Amino acid sequence: MLRLGSVAAMLGVAAALLLGGCSETELVLNTGKVVTKPTQTPPAYKIGQPYQVDGVWYYPKVDYGYDETGIASWYGPDFNGKPTASGEIYDQNGLTAAHKSLPLPTIVQVTNLENGRSLKLRINDRGPFVNGRIIDVSRRAAQLLGFHENGTAKVRVQVLADESMALAAALTGGSGVPSDQPQPAAPTAAPTTAVTAQPLPAATSSASSTVATAPAATNTATTTAPATTRAVAAAQPDGRVTQTLVKPSGIFIQAGSFTQYANAQKLTTELSRMGAATMTPVKVGTQQFYRVRLGPIASVSEADRLLDKLVRSGHTEARIVVD
Repeated sequence: MLRLGSVAAMLGVAAALLLGGCSETELVLNTGKVVTKPTQTPPAYKIGQPYQVDGVWYYPKVDYGYDETGIASWYGPDFNGKPTASGEIYDQNGLTAAHKSLPLPTIVQVTNLENGRSLKLRINDRGPFVNGRIIDVSRRAAQLLGFHENGTAKVRVQVLADESMALAAALTGGSGVPSDQPQPAAPTAAPTTAVTAQPLPAATSSASSTVATAPAATNTATTTAPATTRAVAAAQPDGRVTQTLVKPSGIFIQAGSFTQYANAQKLTTELSRMGAATMTPVKVGTQQFYRVRLGPIASVSEADRLLDKLVRSGHTEARIVVD
């Protein structure tokens, strides 16, 4: 079900748009109200095993090229103070979000395609398990992105690869191996053999020999811990909202994508009884596909209704897209 908290008045933000011909402008905000520093360090870096919710399977994986558009929702009071999938305690005033498959944690940029507001968030939970939703953000994130009162918004979600990789490295001691995956085997000691003692020949020179000494061992705990702490801190979202110019977009239901024209045409005819249905040829690499969509659809609620109808009729791969 949709995870929504009680509707509260939006926190005020004093915005001064410094457009100056640029396509992206930082909002000048009251930092006392905007910046919400996370109070916890992510406990571990996890990917997770495939899992099932309400009969649907999800497959977590690393995807530094992730860039999707869709519908976002938010969750708050009903989950505040409870454990997340990462093991952290959920803070509805934190700058975090839930995603079905990205590693925990992953840093993403979420852009509201209705007002252009954009914000970095840290994925630390799983969800939302609702057809047509691609991300569930915290209450505070929804306020900053400007859809707290509406409950949903058309968004673009992009993984920030460099920051996500740096965070993964910092949390795994540089190995990048998640805590829930098989760890590399520890190196084994070299085999030993018996050594027979023999006297050394007498020195032929009166010159004194010098003995090289190994450099003193450094305390790695004290030298790497600060670096790890800095890396983790640097990857945390800072609450800075930017204003990006966005193009008008519509809501569609993508019912299927086929390599066979006849199959795509058949589904297009079937969907035409529910509304405007289109079939569009799309090239993916060298492969030709025929994408079948229904829309544009006037509202999220109408898209939810049509998607549910399609899924119940057997089109289980259908999904809401924003384009």
